Amino acid sequence: MEAIYRIDGNHITTSPYAAGPWDLTMQHGSPPSALVAFIAESIPTAQPMQIVRLTIDLMRPVPVAPLTFETEVIRDGRKIQLCAVRLLAEGVVVVSATVLKMRIGAQTLPDEIEHPPIDVPPPEQGQPLRAMGDNNPFVSCVSIREVHGGFLSLGPGAIWYRMDRPIVEGHAISPVMRAAVAADFSNATSAVLDFKEWTFINADLSINLARPPIGEWVLLNSEMWISPDGAGIASSKLGDLHGYFGRAVQSLVIEKR
Repeated sequence: MEAIYRIDGNHITTSPYAAGPWDLTMQHGSPPSALVAFIAESIPTAQPMQIVRLTIDLMRPVPVAPLTFETEVIRDGRKIQLCAVRLLAEGVVVVSATVLKMRIGAQTLPDEIEHPPIDVPPPEQGQPLRAMGDNNPFVSCVSIREVHGGFLSLGPGAIWYRMDRPIVEGHAISPVMRAAVAADFSNATSAVLDFKEWTFINADLSINLARPPIGEWVLLNSEMWISPDGAGIASSKLGDLHGYFGRAVQSLVIEKR
């Protein structure tokens, strides 16, 4: 199966499957977000670390076209590493991200610490999303199971997502990449405006992880808040079959079609 991206050095070839719903020449936000996670995970650390935060600024529309990337280690310590990842199209930065990694170290926690269980049905009990591949190629790469509300339906929602197509040629999809793919669907999971009449594109994506997800399915349990001045946010609790593990927030640009 063809991957979304092929990487050669710092050069990236993009397949048509990266395209989103806005324009077939523009990428959906999920692929570049997962790509940032992949690149960040490839930056070596002095000792084992895991990603605990991704902050992704979508500076410009990301074209379905060749890209290059740059990385920078901003802070490299014993307990944390802060790095930057930039994606460029024709030399212009289109995505600017910072990624925080934290040292991995087992801790003996008090017995009274509780980990809230998932409070919605599992993916096998969800309703599959109707086919949307013609106008949203990237969505055709993702299995979607609606368990509360619905994709682009009005109101809060809970939806399971599973990335089915390889993201980077020759590499498995990491747990953090799976979280990034799902997290960028927060606005589609929690829409409060009719997508046929309004757009609510996210200008950024912030993901905080207490731990990486386990397994292929990632749950978004999402809400959206908007204001009459044209701004809003979509916020999600991130979960897997073992419980909730993180949160995601998008800043939204609200516009009438």
